[in-house]
Amino acid sequence: MKTFRNVADEGLRYLAASALALGIDFGVYSGLIRLAAVHYLVAAPIGFGLGLATIYVLSVRWVFGQRRLADARAEFALFALIGLAGMALNQLVVYAGVDRLALSYELAKLVSAAIVFGFNFILRKSLLFTRY
Repeated sequence: MKTFRNVADEGLRYLAASALALGIDFGVYSGLIRLAAVHYLVAAPIGFGLGLATIYVLSVRWVFGQRRLADARAEFALFALIGLAGMALNQLVVYAGVDRLALSYELAKLVSAAIVFGFNFILRKSLLFTRY
């Protein structure tokens, strides 16, 4: 059961790190929309990119105990590709929430955050932060 506990511990740390990254992402997203009149589909990837940088640093320094790739550049490239897929999923969910379901910008972003969190954790854990 040690493996399950390790994954659960990493999951909790990833949740905390993601909450910080989401705070940065959401603050930038909402601030750009509400304070700078930036279109929500432009604001979303800007906030997401800053959140991505935050979660990467926390993932390699605090969240995960093992790293599959020895080459940090290759690791970051794959981490970023997963992030880009997550960003695409984010854009799709935010668009659907705002334009199709008439959710507020913020509620659509929170729905997206929950979906993208699961997507990112599963892929990052299985592809980057585990032994072979």
